[in-house]
Amino acid sequence: METLNSENQPEVKYAGFWLRFVAYIIDDLLLGIVGFFISIPFIGAIVFSAFRIAGAEGDTEKTFLGIAGIIGAVLMLIMVITVVGWLYYALMESSKQQATLGKMALSLKVTDMAGNRISFGRATGRYFGKIISGAIFMIGYILAGLTEKKQALHDIIAGCLVIRK
Repeated sequence: METLNSENQPEVKYAGFWLRFVAYIIDDLLLGIVGFFISIPFIGAIVFSAFRIAGAEGDTEKTFLGIAGIIGAVLMLIMVITVVGWLYYALMESSKQQATLGKMALSLKVTDMAGNRISFGRATGRYFGKIISGAIFMIGYILAGLTEKKQALHDIIAGCLVIRK
């Protein structure tokens, strides 16, 4: 919903903190469902390794292999879930729609500072910038409710805006 201001330039409507939060909840629920199904084989590997440890009874090699299996499965699961989240956000936000499913549901889109579609690289930087936004007591996210253009820290880092269509 762009309107024209007195200079006949489109007026940008920035997406505030709460709209973005609801979009995040929608995306997180969807990724949680996908993550659950992705996790099933890894959980199986962890259970198998735990049985290996339980049946070891003093066999150091079996115990070591069981522990290594658990650690390996957990690390691999973390890596896979991270890659799935990164690809979801970066591919969707750099796509023609310029939005994740959660943002689409709320008629939001991610742009560069000039209102153009962002590249996959910029979307990747924005995604991993969210680590910084969350690492400092979520202050990076809270900035979306305090800055003039409703930018969170990861938006500022990546040079992005989240706007209402």
